Amino acid sequence: MMTPSFKDHFSGIADRYVAFRPRYPDALFDYLAGAPRRRELAWDCACGSGQATQALADRFISVIATDASQSQIAAAPSHPRIDYRVAPAEESGLPSGSADLVTVAQALHWFDIDRFYAEVRRVLVPGGLLAVWTYGVLHVEDREIDALVTRFYRVTLGPYWPPERELVEKEYRTLPFPFRERRPPSFRMEALWSLLQLLGYFRSWSATSRYVAAHGDDPVSALADALSLLWGDPDRVREITWPLFLRVGED
Repeated sequence: MMTPSFKDHFSGIADRYVAFRPRYPDALFDYLAGAPRRRELAWDCACGSGQATQALADRFISVIATDASQSQIAAAPSHPRIDYRVAPAEESGLPSGSADLVTVAQALHWFDIDRFYAEVRRVLVPGGLLAVWTYGVLHVEDREIDALVTRFYRVTLGPYWPPERELVEKEYRTLPFPFRERRPPSFRMEALWSLLQLLGYFRSWSATSRYVAAHGDDPVSALADALSLLWGDPDRVREITWPLFLRVGED
């Protein structure tokens, strides 16, 4: 089921999400598992193809994972403690007072936020928590490569990012968050990727798809030519990092 406000930027690239999206750090999920009073049920909202869901299932008795995209849900790997459902963020279908933790990974900027917060309050148990996070622009260990990547993100793809991207760049700090907010630890994401993995990640961006739709050609191909001159052996792995911004609150 999809609501009229659902902006589907990712169904057409669900397979790339599974293959090329970075992993969130285990320390993040260890912190989230220890934050609520109990670990009976977590609701992973806008779960995509399960990037955060699997880690939650390792720490909670059960997880309900919802996404408005049938394609994303279909691409998610199964797990005995995960119940995947197609549902919008604002109408989860969960029973009232059932979830100990609600998580939203890299998706809050797409929601009808007032309706979503009302749904969170309905679904959470007393003392339950909402945790939302986003991650910023990646950095590559090599300065010259990093400069090319930054230019690709800001100049080549700049006009093709949806306006909601600005909320990500501002670390969700400009979004309302009407909950008693906690001060969580700092986290960052890390990966060791080959050139092929990095290029696959770029092709999973919504702005890349919008560029292709507008121009009929893949902007990552030109970037690949430039990066290959600096990368060296394409199988060589380099350290990639992303700053991660987390907000946690109790109703």
